[in-house]
Amino acid sequence: MTVHFTTSKSKQDFQQILDLQNRNVEEALTSSEVEKEGFVSARHSVELLEKMNAPYPHIIAKSNDQIIGFTLVMLRSLQNDIDLLIPLFKNINSIQYNDQLIKNTTYFVMGQVCIEKEFRGKGIFRDLYDELRTQMQLHFEYCITGISVRNIRSWKAHEKIGFKIIHEYTDSKGDWLIVLWDWD
Repeated sequence: MTVHFTTSKSKQDFQQILDLQNRNVEEALTSSEVEKEGFVSARHSVELLEKMNAPYPHIIAKSNDQIIGFTLVMLRSLQNDIDLLIPLFKNINSIQYNDQLIKNTTYFVMGQVCIEKEFRGKGIFRDLYDELRTQMQLHFEYCITGISVRNIRSWKAHEKIGFKIIHEYTDSKGDWLIVLWDWD
């Protein structure tokens, strides 16, 4: 099994991201899979993924020309494009970190991470984030994301690579952690 990391470039890439996403949304999984494997919350479209992909492309992991993992880059300019993420951005912009409001810093939201089930536990999560950091750290101080409190596997994986909880909130979709990765 050879895995290589690159960036999304084509409609075919965006469609493969959506296919992987659709297999891993909470509604597509059993309760035991949700608990054991984690899940993704937001849903995208090819058009939105394409819009999100510029100027900083999504990082993807491929094996045999199939996308088996991804991290999505979402800039603040798109904060109103996914209803589920509107409360996340509102909360982020009111948080203070390192004695300053986050809205006054340079940050981006990692809009979603997902790895194909049979490739989990092989270091791909860390490698995707290492590639993301390489692409983004010259332009942004922080990487921030939201994680459902019920998604324990996701939180543990993010914590392992250095994310820290900076805020918690509740909205109509549930309880959320806002986590931040400080490049320093």
